[in-house]
Amino acid sequence: MLTHNQLRQGTRVEIDDLPWIIVDAQFVKPGKGQAFTKIKIKNLIDGRVIERTYKSSETVVKASIVDKDMQFLYGDGEFWHFMDPASYEQVAMNSAQVGDVVYWLKEQESYQVTFWKEKPISLTPPPFVILTITQCEPGIKGDTVSGATKPAILQTGATVKVPLFVNEGDRIRVNTRTGEYVERAKG
Repeated sequence: MLTHNQLRQGTRVEIDDLPWIIVDAQFVKPGKGQAFTKIKIKNLIDGRVIERTYKSSETVVKASIVDKDMQFLYGDGEFWHFMDPASYEQVAMNSAQVGDVVYWLKEQESYQVTFWKEKPISLTPPPFVILTITQCEPGIKGDTVSGATKPAILQTGATVKVPLFVNEGDRIRVNTRTGEYVERAKG
């Protein structure tokens, strides 16, 4: 159980029998009356964001959530399969659980799978992934406008804006949080 002054940003709690993460917490001690904490929480299953207020006498249950680094094996169109490299245990996640991370899934890469009550609920990609460009228009000679970009389709199906000097077949590093090109990958 967590008291109202233990409710901090990043803490995972269980409210109404669902897992939530606190995205903002404000402790308020008014001149008159009881102190309280106003929190903004995000549901870890469907992504809803709501606000709640807890008085100093109230408590909140800490969610029993476990994060595991798991290796992406393959996707069969309906489910995406991951394996724990230590125990070889495999889990399958559906499209709702994988979400937009599907654009950054690369076989043999490690991803963080979040479990709640021993069921996978969400997936977090590494901050950067290296992917190959499968389709991209060639840069036109003489087109040297500074900062110009063109769309490129990656091996995962994601479309990223890249500088004009990047070509089809190049491997690039992509920021998975913003979906933006970072640099050409070496090697």
